[in-house]
Amino acid sequence: MKILHFADLHLDTAFAWAPADIAHERRQAIHDTLIRICDVARERRVDLLTCAGDLYEQERFVPDTANFLVSTFAGLQSIPVLLAPGNHDWFSPESIYKTAKWSPNVHVFREDRLSKFELQPGLTIWGAAHCAPANTDDFLSHFHAHSIGINLGLFHASESSGLCFQGEGKKPYAPFTAGEIPAAGLAHALLGHYHTPIDDQYYTYPGNPEPLTFGETGDRGAVLLERGAVLLEIGDNGSIKRERIRVSQTILQQIEVDVSGAGSSQDVLDRVKNALAGKTGIAQVFIKGEVSPSVLLNPAVLKIEAETYLDWVQLQLDGVKPTYDLEAISAEHTVRGQFVRDVQGATLEEAERRRVLITGLRALDGREDLEVV
Repeated sequence: MKILHFADLHLDTAFAWAPADIAHERRQAIHDTLIRICDVARERRVDLLTCAGDLYEQERFVPDTANFLVSTFAGLQSIPVLLAPGNHDWFSPESIYKTAKWSPNVHVFREDRLSKFELQPGLTIWGAAHCAPANTDDFLSHFHAHSIGINLGLFHASESSGLCFQGEGKKPYAPFTAGEIPAAGLAHALLGHYHTPIDDQYYTYPGNPEPLTFGETGDRGAVLLERGAVLLEIGDNGSIKRERIRVSQTILQQIEVDVSGAGSSQDVLDRVKNALAGKTGIAQVFIKGEVSPSVLLNPAVLKIEAETYLDWVQLQLDGVKPTYDLEAISAEHTVRGQFVRDVQGATLEEAERRRVLITGLRALDGREDLEVV
């Protein structure tokens, strides 16, 4: 028995960090990723395709998204598709899950409690839906699978021990503990919500198939039970064999460029070009290091050069620090010496003190690049 599992696709997500044209390209990449997932389902001749929530974003979807989902899943024909709505695509009278005219091979779980779908004699999938964007209770509480044979769970939820590894700002939804899975009579749970992949004895988080922001590294796929999609092979005894399959369309990467000791803007530019040579995709580029105060950094020029290699670049220059000798300057009997002494004696946070010192010294040097990044 082969199950291809994915979750957290987030069709129609905003990509607020990107300009409009890049955000549009990223949304199209998510469409392409779902097409790739369905291609894998056909190529690997799976018996079932599952999605554990956040397939799309309820507050942002457009009618075209509903049409796309219906036609894409209908194209799988005889392969059953099970959908368990999450907290971003909760089941409601206005949701795509309710209003779409799904093909016969698609089954949507519509209740906030586990209900069964018998895939074949001896193999039952127990799925549930979020019916609101928040405050969904533990699906496993007071539940026990009563079907004979192998029972699997399919839902969007937070396993308590994994929350701390999911990055800042990740909130728990329908929280549960790993031990509840076997206690509920489930051989394994196919889950969604966590964007960082997790392969546990009792559960699988595939991770989001297409990266949504910087820092989401690794192969993103579906789980024939790989990041983004996982292929699971279910043995007759309930054993699980996982294979991660990369389905992501785009590389979002973070690149650090150390420009310490650079004596000119050309030195900085050359180091950026060397660091980006051979890179592809979209990148957040962190330029850092201590440089001569005479170095003029032009963010526009750096961005243009970086984008000769990459599709789009978000520059971070706050790690670049000019090497002013503040002790020597403060000893001067000059206007700038008095300025440094006054600022050093002022009650300021260190970050603010640095900003005022560098801005003031640049102004006194007659420079126009006064902004401290």
